[in-house]
Amino acid sequence: MPHVRAARLPEMDPLTLYTLLRLRVDVFVVEQQCPYPELDGVDAEPGTQHLWVEVDGSPVATLRTYVDADGGAHLGRVATAAAHRGQGYAAALVEEALRRCGERPVRIGAQTYLEGWYGRFGFVRDGADYLDDGIPHLPMRRG
Repeated sequence: MPHVRAARLPEMDPLTLYTLLRLRVDVFVVEQQCPYPELDGVDAEPGTQHLWVEVDGSPVATLRTYVDADGGAHLGRVATAAAHRGQGYAAALVEEALRRCGERPVRIGAQTYLEGWYGRFGFVRDGADYLDDGIPHLPMRRG
């Protein structure tokens, strides 16, 4: 099982932060051909925590957690570098994020093709499909 690292923005060294943000842009903006404002302000919120897996000292998979206005947790920006997919890194990140969230409800806006994948962690559909920057998504909830 890969070792998952975690930190809030003020605790992160600049190079790690840069690498995580670059990874997210590479996956969500470049690979998925979806121009959108990746830096949305959530990363800097006091309740946001960044989780990542490193290979040879460099982050190759990431996600972030934050607290919703109603006190529930939210997982988002789950991304793995193309060259490192299929190694279980994203699953390790989700499992660790859920462990850290405890018993509180957890929500995610999942790309629709990943509904079954998130289902294996106990997430269930929680509403109708929607488009997020032109990409089909669905709301999911656990707990």
